[in-house]
Amino acid sequence: MPESKFSDTPRAFADLAKGLYVLTASHEGKRAGVLVRSVQPCADEPPLIAVAVKTGHWIEPLIRDSHVFAICRVSTSDRLMLRKFAETSRPRDGDPFDCVRAEKLVTGAPIISKSPLVLDCEVVRHFDLEADHELFIGHVLACRIGPATPVAAFDADPPTIT
Repeated sequence: MPESKFSDTPRAFADLAKGLYVLTASHEGKRAGVLVRSVQPCADEPPLIAVAVKTGHWIEPLIRDSHVFAICRVSTSDRLMLRKFAETSRPRDGDPFDCVRAEKLVTGAPIISKSPLVLDCEVVRHFDLEADHELFIGHVLACRIGPATPVAAFDADPPTIT
């Protein structure tokens, strides 16, 4: 595996405001993904992101049981990604990744290979907002900027950024 580059986190966080994202998760052989309404950094140390997900989507039990998820940027012009991951009522026996090239980084959550920005996260908090969305807070364990760039994995004690 390529050498860790902790310095990729601030660049990835700065780039989050732009774009459309798919939240992905898997558990016991089942994989799911959904377009999400909001992704934003919420802490630098440790690196944390907040993700808003439509309440009741069938990805929630996969995240709950695996305690991990990934965020993958997709192009607003990529009709396949938009069609595959826009549905909130997708049948639970279907795998939306069947015709999408996917890989794994650190947590095992599916990563869309062609995604130019990926954050691989462990869940640290889940908030049921008693509204039409719920909130997941993820500790970023790895990130990738660019579809074929090295993975930047974070140690428990990351180096100091100066």
